[in-house]
Amino acid sequence: MKLYEQQELSIYNSISKKKEKFTPINEGAVGMYVCGPTVYSNVHLGNCRTFLSFDLVFRYLKHLGYKVRYVRNITDAGHLENDGESGDDPILKKARIEQLEPMEVVQKYTVDFHTIMHTFNAHPPSIEPTATGHIIEQIQIVENIIKQGFAYEKNGSVYFDVMKYNESKQYGILSGRKLEDMIANTRELAAQSDKKNPQDFALWKKAEPQHIMRWPSPWSDGFPGWHLECTVMSTKYLGNQFDIHGGGMDLKFPHHECEIAQAEAANGQNPVNYWVHANMLTLNGKKMSKSTGNFILPKDMFTGDNDIFNKPFPPTVVKFFMYQAQYRSILDFSKEALEASEKGFYRLMDAYRAIGGVKTSESSSIDVTRWRQSCYDAMNDDFNSPILIAQLFEATKFINALLDNTETITEKDLQLLQQTMQDFIFDVLGLVDIAENNTQDGNKLNETIELLIELRNQARANKDFATSDRIRDELQKVGIQLKDGKEGTTFSLS
Repeated sequence: MKLYEQQELSIYNSISKKKEKFTPINEGAVGMYVCGPTVYSNVHLGNCRTFLSFDLVFRYLKHLGYKVRYVRNITDAGHLENDGESGDDPILKKARIEQLEPMEVVQKYTVDFHTIMHTFNAHPPSIEPTATGHIIEQIQIVENIIKQGFAYEKNGSVYFDVMKYNESKQYGILSGRKLEDMIANTRELAAQSDKKNPQDFALWKKAEPQHIMRWPSPWSDGFPGWHLECTVMSTKYLGNQFDIHGGGMDLKFPHHECEIAQAEAANGQNPVNYWVHANMLTLNGKKMSKSTGNFILPKDMFTGDNDIFNKPFPPTVVKFFMYQAQYRSILDFSKEALEASEKGFYRLMDAYRAIGGVKTSESSSIDVTRWRQSCYDAMNDDFNSPILIAQLFEATKFINALLDNTETITEKDLQLLQQTMQDFIFDVLGLVDIAENNTQDGNKLNETIELLIELRNQARANKDFATSDRIRDELQKVGIQLKDGKEGTTFSLS
């Protein structure tokens, strides 16, 4: 029996605004699409949180035994700055600034994105299609939507007719917005003069003479609207109706709303059963923004090369910190929170490694089976990673008690405890035990501290207590505690 047959998973569905029991369209198989990055700059931490949230979903579904097809796109064309409707193409803008061909910009920042995701130990998707690789399919779906009567051409551009669609469907079903309110609050803009209504959105845009990225179509040389690519690629690889569509909370409107309308108009059916949205990051209590300077790139956190934090943080620690908030909650990055998370991470890893030193008994005073199910209960409750982590810390208390001989455990239960911790720490959360990677650095640190202890002992022997006390106090400031005893001086890291 597969794990998914033993566990009941519930997912918060943005369209119904409640948690629902997860039942895939095809038993034992899951189709999941997640909106990927627009590759014109280095991936930032807010993007990373979204993709790591869905890496957690991907990992847990696979852990449960589902066969998962995970599709995540690369937007390398068509996304204009103002919600894909007007303004500059950010890829072309960056190409001009960096004096590169647009596809060089795309390649450069796609590589950066993949590098950062690999550094975070995130699984790659099953399929990673690009917008430019699916121009033909995007033209075909526009033709189909026109044929169905839900789109019109004007001056070489094609627009989706929201008013016509709303006669039989509900535009705003995901975001909860009403078309009447949107109309009442909209001013007509000059850039929208080709549209019948301001709410109409572009399916195909005629390219201006200076627009380099352009393709021939029945209407003009131009490029597809931003919303179109996701409808095309999700349905091509997952079918006209699939299980899960994910993305950041900021994509709910207009991007995902437009996806629903396009798919319904083209295929005549609701495209997605579960809409899942990850919330945003803040930094020191304020929204992350490049324009205000309140942002930090992942690699700058890993190296410590930044003006916000006074030390580097390993990628797996940053990932662990992110998972200490549920994916639908706002998460704030701060020095104090990260340092607390780092200590917790090492405490968890120390406990896992210490399992090998536990002695078994004839009976167990700990209910390991019940604890194991509590880990599944946490993840079954809309992928509640902070509750899962709390349960893993409960296990660290068990292990410490077993090492102190204040609790007992059978060999069978010990194996179950170790396997469960391994499954959830490494398989589901995707964390990395960096202790082995840091062994060489740790040896150098130990040797340095031992040298300082020797210098301190010499100072004490020479009655140079000022130097002796200074060595002790300076080490204490950086978290190294010295303890003098009958056998000599030892140290510990706090």
